[in-house]
Amino acid sequence: MSATSSLRTVEIRSYRLRPGTRDAFHRLITTTAAPMLRRWQTDVVRHGPSPHDGSSYLLIRAYADLEARQREQDAFYGGAEWREGPRQAVLDMIEEYLSVVLEMDAAVVDTLRQE
Repeated sequence: MSATSSLRTVEIRSYRLRPGTRDAFHRLITTTAAPMLRRWQTDVVRHGPSPHDGSSYLLIRAYADLEARQREQDAFYGGAEWREGPRQAVLDMIEEYLSVVLEMDAAVVDTLRQE
């Protein structure tokens, strides 16, 4: 990468959802959780069902760096809007999740961005 490249810290979160909940989970993320994350200034790059099976879902978020990721997630997940809002409904549909964090050039992040 060139010295002028702009690296972003990218989190790819993969969810395995409880059977039969993916459509409801997608509606909840699309109408409530993703807009809420954006209000909290989180760069939601992409979210949606994974095409390889009927229970997987992904969420990709980008941050300035690792410290910003921690700070932003602590603020969001610790906030009343999340805790008193969709938190329990979201958690009730998740069997497990895994997060992978990596650095990525901002141009690559933009290619992943959902239209």
